[in-house]
Amino acid sequence: MASFFIALGSVGLYLGAPKAEAQSAPGPTTVTASSPSGGPDVVPLVGPVCVNTDLRDLPYIPPTPQILNQRLIPYPRVKTGAPSIDTSRFAQLPTWIMEILRPVSMMPPPLLTFEGTSFAEGGMEVPPDTDGDVGPNHYVQAVNQAFKVFDKNGNTLSGPTTFNSFFAPLGNSTPCGANENQSDPIVFYDQIADRWVITNLAFPRFPGSSFWECIGVSRTGDPVAGGWCFYALQHDPAHPNRLGDYPKFGLWPDAYYLTMNEFTDRTTFNGVRVYALDRASMIGGGPTNAVGFTIDTLTGLGCAASLVPASFRTGALPPVGRQQFLLAVGRCGIVQSDVPGWLFHVDFINPNNSTLGIGSDHSPNAHITVNEFVSPGMDFEVPQLGTEQGLDTLGDRMMTPVVYQNRNGAESLWADHTIIVTLPNGPTLIRWYQFDVTGGNFPLEPVQQQDWSNGNDALWRWMPSIAVDENGNTAIGYSTSSTTIFPSIRYAGRLATDPLGNLSQGEAIMTNGGGSQTRGSRWGDYTMTTIDPSDGMSFWHTNEYYMTTSDRNWSTRVGKFQFPAVGPRPTPTPRPHPTETPHPSPP
Repeated sequence: MASFFIALGSVGLYLGAPKAEAQSAPGPTTVTASSPSGGPDVVPLVGPVCVNTDLRDLPYIPPTPQILNQRLIPYPRVKTGAPSIDTSRFAQLPTWIMEILRPVSMMPPPLLTFEGTSFAEGGMEVPPDTDGDVGPNHYVQAVNQAFKVFDKNGNTLSGPTTFNSFFAPLGNSTPCGANENQSDPIVFYDQIADRWVITNLAFPRFPGSSFWECIGVSRTGDPVAGGWCFYALQHDPAHPNRLGDYPKFGLWPDAYYLTMNEFTDRTTFNGVRVYALDRASMIGGGPTNAVGFTIDTLTGLGCAASLVPASFRTGALPPVGRQQFLLAVGRCGIVQSDVPGWLFHVDFINPNNSTLGIGSDHSPNAHITVNEFVSPGMDFEVPQLGTEQGLDTLGDRMMTPVVYQNRNGAESLWADHTIIVTLPNGPTLIRWYQFDVTGGNFPLEPVQQQDWSNGNDALWRWMPSIAVDENGNTAIGYSTSSTTIFPSIRYAGRLATDPLGNLSQGEAIMTNGGGSQTRGSRWGDYTMTTIDPSDGMSFWHTNEYYMTTSDRNWSTRVGKFQFPAVGPRPTPTPRPHPTETPHPSPP
């Protein structure tokens, strides 16, 4: 028999019919200015509603037809200013040398791969927004509209569970419990508390005036039978007509951090919303507040968007009082040479002491100088075998996760995104970084960085996700494609003892695709690579691919691999840091 209790008011169960809305073609993005919020605002979450129901016993509620399946682009694409392409033989010499010297891969093959959630199980929408994480005994994978729980041998333990079924206990006071769950799922395991967190966004229509993040926190380490507490967070109560698109979460000791891009319609970008959710209250199943800031589009953001908060899995906890780190990719011009970074200090007892960035407009705390790169943006597509249909790169944003690691007091951030080597001919490459943030400050430049092309083998690589094991070994999982191969899943990596700035272990294939996507360009919108908390060394990656050529019948795959045991990671060479700007409490 299912049991549940409700805090913060009564909510009812509503199993209404799904709602579908007409869709219109997206146009050029309009960037609107709003008054910076200055100080933080405090937003109470709806809930908790805590249940002890086994996921296998939940009533089935079908997924809601997706209202919004067009991509939302924060900034208009800058089309001029690309570097000219030198086609002389001298200019091609470095490429020829790299091809000759392409390393023989030493990357370990997968130890295990298995099928994840399918197109039919995931609500039959494109793209799947594949995400997942591994815990001591489970792997939980989510796609738009549904999720599944596996054991660590790939056997299904529960699901597919629709998000409408999962969040139904919240009742019809918010779209989360009113059969209006939509997209952008996030799953992560909180290894500090032995809890699982599953989220997605819900809304009845777009444009509209009711946009919510639906959040489930497990009551134990068992995501199937251990019970859940459910919450709902309005994206921006001061601006209820703003949808918080492309939400990203970060695990930190003091809070769960949440970021989102705000839109009032398909072509109007309003800024970035950043929240700190009271983690201690949520893992205890208690009433919860969130402390939030809005970063204005024309002042604090400085042409950035899609901020990603840091998360950690291996190494020591961040020092007590360490502020949260957030990174993004700038978009001012077609050629970029910096990574903006923000610091977020939250005080749940005295919220007015909370700060984000610099000043009342929440400008970045730092602009880290990196090697120049060209962003492929959203209008250059990855080619596939056997079709003229290209695929989105999402090269205009930092990908998830941004990994924090504290090893013997040496603190680092690891991050990646997609770049294009020649515009518009390609291919796209994986740009990755290690930043030294020891002491809680951003550096002037990276410890190491690279544009990964596997020795210029002409394949397109995109949709990356990076992870770092307890020994400091790094791996990135991603999608690959070209006119000669179907979209596939691969990964590359380096040992901590390898020379800086190179994925020296080469590349391995996790899953070869068996077909291409022939209708629509949507792909991703993200993948996920994480580290097994049981051993601190096993990498798990999940991504999408096609078994056979189809207009939209995607599949997903989960894989596991591991480097051989090596010695401890060397301490990074200290790098210069800019003087930290004081952060007075907002008035």
